[in-house]
This record gives sequence, C-alpha cells and structure tokens, in this order.
Amino acid sequence: KLSLKILLLQRAMEELEQEKISRDEEKVKYLSDKLPPLQITGLSMEELQKLCRQLHAKIDVVDEERYDFEAKVNKNNRDIHELKLKVQDLGGKFKKPALRKVRVSADEMMRALLGSKHKGSMDLRANLKSVKKEDIKQEKVISTEVGDWRKNVEAMSGMEGRKKMFDAAGGGQ
Repeated sequence: KLSLKILLLQRAMEELEQEKISRDEEKVKYLSDKLPPLQITGLSMEELQKLCRQLHAKIDVVDEERYDFEAKVNKNNRDIHELKLKVQDLGGKFKKPALRKVRVSADEMMRALLGSKHKGSMDLRANLKSVKKEDIKQEKVISTEVGDWRKNVEAMSGMEGRKKMFDAAGGGQ
C-alpha cells in the first residue's frame, strides 16, 4: 500500500509539472499574439509619439477588460454566497432541544466548576448574620417610640397640648 501511495504521489507531481509548463507556454503564445515585438530602432520622434499613443490606447482597453472581468467575478462570488445561504436555509431548520431541569447542590456545582480545587462542603447558612431576639425587641421599642412621638406632635400642638404637658410634668399639684 505504501509503494502504491508513493507511485500515485510521483505521478501527481509529474502531472503538476506538465500543467505548469503548458500554462507557461500558453501565456507566452497569448502574449506573442496580443503584443508583437516592438521595433523602436530607426523611428523618428513623431513615430515614437504615435507608437506611445497606440500603446496607451491598448493599455486603456486592457484595463477596461480587466475591470469588467473583476466586476463579473465579484458578482458571481456574491451570487454563489447568496445561493449557499439559501441552501443552508432550505437544508433544514435546527430545533433547539428542550433542556432538562437538573437539581445540583452547591457543593456539586462548585466541584463541577473548580474541579479538584474545591475542598470541603460549602455551608451557605454559615455566612448569614445571626440576630438575637433581644435586638429585635429593642428595635421594635425604638420604632414604636418614634411612631408615638410623631403622633403626639399633632396632639401637643396648641394650648391644649401645653396644658397636657404641664399636667403631665406635675405642675398641677
């Protein structure tokens, strides 16, 4: 099998070389047909100028042809690209598969993300702030005092409020 592959590769190399030689020959033949050899010797100044004008005219024609060919190639490339997109669209719409719900604990998730770096268990409740019941009661008392004070401001306004304050302070004895 190996010798067969080697023979095939050698044969392919020979054919590539022959194709390259034939392309070079075609190029030389085409250029000799399109561009005859220049004979500048023995020409006067007017004849040289006339020859230069002819060459410039030929260059312009060749540039126009080259531009036309480039435009055709670009148009064909765009058409090919559009057709490829149409083929992909017609080839089939891809449906997204329904995702399954997976229950994963925090430890398993950390292990999956960090791999072997994750050690020990992750207790999310350990990071929470502990609150004592006494603190909650004190906060309620403070909030009720503040609320009472705000309610009493309206009641204590005016002469009646001052009389209540005087009586409460023990001034009415």
